[in-house]
Amino acid sequence: MPSTSAVLFDYGRTLVTFEYPRAELTEVIERFRPRIARAIGGDAPRAEQIVATVLLPLEAVIESPSEDESPYLSVYATAWRNAGIELPDDLLLEILDAEQQVWDRVARVDDDAVWALEWLRARGVRRAICSNAPFPPAMMRRQIGSNGLAELVDGVVFSSDVGRRKPAREIYAAALDAVGVAAEEALFVGDRQREDYDGPRALGMRAVILTAHASTRPGAGVPTIESLRELPRVL
Repeated sequence: MPSTSAVLFDYGRTLVTFEYPRAELTEVIERFRPRIARAIGGDAPRAEQIVATVLLPLEAVIESPSEDESPYLSVYATAWRNAGIELPDDLLLEILDAEQQVWDRVARVDDDAVWALEWLRARGVRRAICSNAPFPPAMMRRQIGSNGLAELVDGVVFSSDVGRRKPAREIYAAALDAVGVAAEEALFVGDRQREDYDGPRALGMRAVILTAHASTRPGAGVPTIESLRELPRVL
């Protein structure tokens, strides 16, 4: 087995978990309703309606199977427009930022993630996050700064950084460049077979699926670990 110089991690359902914060997002929209009303020159829809018709449908963008990443601010504006609400760009950015701060607060770092990252660092193994995330990169970096993961990794690459989504080769290549290792020296850890196993393998990496928070199990023959505490045995 080749030596492992770096481990690349997916983010959601690998290093962190989320529960959809519908109540908190509703509170955010409620705070903005007076400004929304002024911007559209009439009564704003109820906050609950905006969450249902604007924010919830955007979850499909986050899970998009496309290898091309869409500019999220444009997608965000379109979602509001499709709900019949035309807002200026500066207000949309403020709402999005407030919404993302909710996600910053509800992100829960996996119980074993800090242990695994510190264990790797102590042994000189470089660590990177490589994840599909359409949101503005600055907002995502704020999140990993606030939850403590930024200081435990050597590189961070989101799909919004490169305009390509896993399993596109470009995003893995960018993450490998960020930690300065070749594909054959790296191991990829994530929760989805297509993005976190098949894609990395096509580039020459080894890969393993973490099942702790995975929504589906990988196919037969795909190596798995049940927790990040098991990572040492697959290096």
